[in-house]
Amino acid sequence: QVQLVESGGGLVQAGGSLRLSCAASGSISSINTMGWYRQTPGKQRELVAYINSSGRTIYSDSVKGRFTISRDNRKNTVYLQMNSLNPEDTGVYYCNAVGGRFSPNWGQGTQVTVSS
Repeated sequence: QVQLVESGGGLVQAGGSLRLSCAASGSISSINTMGWYRQTPGKQRELVAYINSSGRTIYSDSVKGRFTISRDNRKNTVYLQMNSLNPEDTGVYYCNAVGGRFSPNWGQGTQVTVSS
């Protein structure tokens, strides 16, 4: 079973950028679709971006045009480049598979805080 560890979060001012990484303990090449989820206090965890094995990407409306998801199967890592951050992007970001390989066991996530 693949274990995922998120990193790269931090405190950033509005308009700034961050790059999140999701490092897997095992191969992710067999996982068709990987995604990034965001947990905002008082709201459900939201899938903000995902990428399939062919490199096709899908984004939620709230992050489209600002975030870019990518994956490097050779490094067993998924990335999320976040630009033009705003305070509404604040939350804990998690990675996980999307669809059939989704795991109910969430990692620690990485905190992103965007100040006004």
